[in-house]
Amino acid sequence: MSGGSVHVIILNWRSAAMSLRSAEAAMIAMEGIDGVVSLIDNDSGDGSFETMTAEAEARGWTRGGRLRVLQSGRNGGFGAGNNAAMRVRLPKPAEFVLVVNSDAFLDADTIRRMRDHMQAHPGIGLLGCRVIGEDGVHHGTHFRFPGAASELEDAARTGPLSKVLARYIVTLPAPVTPAAVDWVAGAALMIRSDVLDHIGGFDEAFFLYFEETDLCLRAARAGWPTHYLPDAKVVHIGSVSTGMKDWTLPPDYWFASREHYYRQNYGRAYAALAAFSHLTGLAVRRIRGLAGRPDRDFPRGQARALIRHALAPSRSRQIFRPEK
Repeated sequence: MSGGSVHVIILNWRSAAMSLRSAEAAMIAMEGIDGVVSLIDNDSGDGSFETMTAEAEARGWTRGGRLRVLQSGRNGGFGAGNNAAMRVRLPKPAEFVLVVNSDAFLDADTIRRMRDHMQAHPGIGLLGCRVIGEDGVHHGTHFRFPGAASELEDAARTGPLSKVLARYIVTLPAPVTPAAVDWVAGAALMIRSDVLDHIGGFDEAFFLYFEETDLCLRAARAGWPTHYLPDAKVVHIGSVSTGMKDWTLPPDYWFASREHYYRQNYGRAYAALAAFSHLTGLAVRRIRGLAGRPDRDFPRGQARALIRHALAPSRSRQIFRPEK
């Protein structure tokens, strides 16, 4: 084994079979690479921990400490679960942490490609890779930071307005070569350990959603940009734990995370502006629907949820900081 070591973290929530499949792909991708795979259960309470422990031992993955099955002890969300894995001391500190979704399956060379790219570019703080579905369709996981203008555009979904606000649209065109982006989704997110030492880990005030956006923003402000590497690939099913594909309206924790992101990073006044921009966009979309064809996909209840969270008390950051 040579080169920088990698700590792969796979967080499970009531999807043991899927997490084991993800771990199997990670173990193959870690061949010849120094490091550890942590398969951590986020207090599923459905026997996931016991199932994964027994299966990992039966497959010989735990031999020599190459893979360890952990229990977070509480379901504090995505960030808290990954932070819990980072808290458990490794035999040897890793140079990189790779967060992998439990429904994401790394190609055999993905970890090596991502690690080598970060070693060749020491100024990069975080790195995402190309994400595709099992059907081979590309997933947009390369983004701009959201703001008041993007809230207006996203809520309105009106062609002329989208053209005017094109440079604020959150989803970026897919880079065809390695490139800087504002943030990437956490299906497979590599983080330089120096970044975690500098800014800490995930903010555990986010239960789910916006935690990667927040981490990338904090890193960028500290001088650690995020890049996207299209030559490395992961297959991602998506929404296995959250059921996002079946949402008619995002759950309450999505709105809470969105509000926390704006307040903590830009202040309460800007958070109010972002909410107002989104509400304005919804009004534009409603008027367009009334003037033309009925908008059957209009997100009913979204305006009420935005207002309710805009009026809610602020949360405090809860950032895990590794021991030095």
